[in-house]
Amino acid sequence: MSVARKWVFPIIRLVIFAAIAAALVKIAFFADPATADGQGLLSPTGSIVEPQIPVSTGTIKNDVSLQATVSADEAVPVRATLAGEVRKVSASVGQWVEAGTALYTVRSETPGEMLADGTMGAPKVKTEIVKSPIAGTLSSFPIILGQLVSVGEETGKVAPPSFHVSGSLAPEQQYRLLNQPTEATVTIAGGPAPFTCTGLSISTALSGAGSTAGEAATGATGATSGTTVRCAVPADITVFAGLAAKLTIAGGLAENVLIVPTTAVEGSAGSGIVHVFSADGAAEERTVALGLTDGINVQVLDGLAEGDMVLQFIPGAPAQQGMMGPDGCMVNPDGSMTCMGG
Repeated sequence: MSVARKWVFPIIRLVIFAAIAAALVKIAFFADPATADGQGLLSPTGSIVEPQIPVSTGTIKNDVSLQATVSADEAVPVRATLAGEVRKVSASVGQWVEAGTALYTVRSETPGEMLADGTMGAPKVKTEIVKSPIAGTLSSFPIILGQLVSVGEETGKVAPPSFHVSGSLAPEQQYRLLNQPTEATVTIAGGPAPFTCTGLSISTALSGAGSTAGEAATGATGATSGTTVRCAVPADITVFAGLAAKLTIAGGLAENVLIVPTTAVEGSAGSGIVHVFSADGAAEERTVALGLTDGINVQVLDGLAEGDMVLQFIPGAPAQQGMMGPDGCMVNPDGSMTCMGG
């Protein structure tokens, strides 16, 4: 062992160090002839290419879905139609009444006219029966015998047995419902099968509506409640106030039409701008007419032809993490799709 430690191992280390030194000298001072002229050197080959997508044909199903709530229809007020004294009460709170049912009787009496002989004529007496304006339950009825009422005074309320579904509509979603649909589909978790509600209305609170006298004096305006969608629940469908529902409004269907992703268009209603590539690879802005959209794709009515290449994403637009469509699927920045529930 002493001989190996004294002579063998040191010699082996010297040989290894000499080999390493020779390799370093060759790399530093004796380049490979194949790369001496620089032709074999590595050079960057990557390049940044903006994604393009062809204009294609497809189907646009413009369904707008929103969260909604089932509510009982508002009670209708009962108003006095004659100023006078209540002489008879014919109903009570909680009672079911039909439209036209007598609720109470009002009697008014005015002094008679002066006669030729200087005496007063008989007083004029008028009687009016106040009736229920609709069929329903008399939910409020604070009328008592002998009470004095005036014309137009609210003397009770009748709650109808009907219900409606309502929800808030985002302002930008109104562009997708310009054709004013008249019905929608309602889905209630744990409830009946999806059903159609009718009499669909889209309303926005008017500026100044519901303002108080103080607001009018100071020029302040009350906060609006935004845009509300409402439709009536059919009478043969059993629902309860407070149920959560999904309201789906069919805004139109277009089949075999030209479509492009919404990410490729600057603008989403009426008109927009896309960036089109010519045969020589140059890009130009082009104004297009737009039709229906489903939130992922948009219909092109004019300005493009099938097969035209357009930029998939608007230049300079902020990076988008994804866009959720009405079917629960999201388009990713690379064009792939991710759907809820797999």
